[in-house]
Amino acid sequence: MNRTHEMRFTGSGGQGIILASVILTEAALIAGYNAVQSQSYGPEARGGLCKAEVLVCEDEIGFAKVVSPTFLLALTQSSLDRYSVDVPNDCIIMADSSLSQPENAKKVVFVPILETAKAKVGKSFVANIVAIAAVNAHLKLVPDAALKEAVLKHIPKGTEELNLKALEEGSKLI
Repeated sequence: MNRTHEMRFTGSGGQGIILASVILTEAALIAGYNAVQSQSYGPEARGGLCKAEVLVCEDEIGFAKVVSPTFLLALTQSSLDRYSVDVPNDCIIMADSSLSQPENAKKVVFVPILETAKAKVGKSFVANIVAIAAVNAHLKLVPDAALKEAVLKHIPKGTEELNLKALEEGSKLI
């Protein structure tokens, strides 16, 4: 990695957006980078918009908020429409393939994250793990071993096989 990544992960409460950002931050730390994570969501938590931010850098991080996103992940149309408005022209946007192109977006990569979780892994609730694997494959952010270690640290016991399959399938999407 040779630059600072300022990432926003967006979606709906209950999709695991916050956990995905925590896992990716942990993977960056395992890989030896500096990383911070923050999150916000509305009072409706489940079903409302949520946003998590991750900064990953080789240098020290002086300000722990995303100022100029280099990457945006969107898993719902409302989050894509809302959070793609203020991104710089060179920000890469990764959106689930079920979403529609927003009018203002420049670089959008559509990826079948939700469909992959449901059809190939067998459980919709691992879409967040599929997503971080796709994000990592696209950005080449951390070694796969670091991402795997971070996932295994943050998932419930007994779901290891399912989540590792989600990681594998997500990596194949890019």
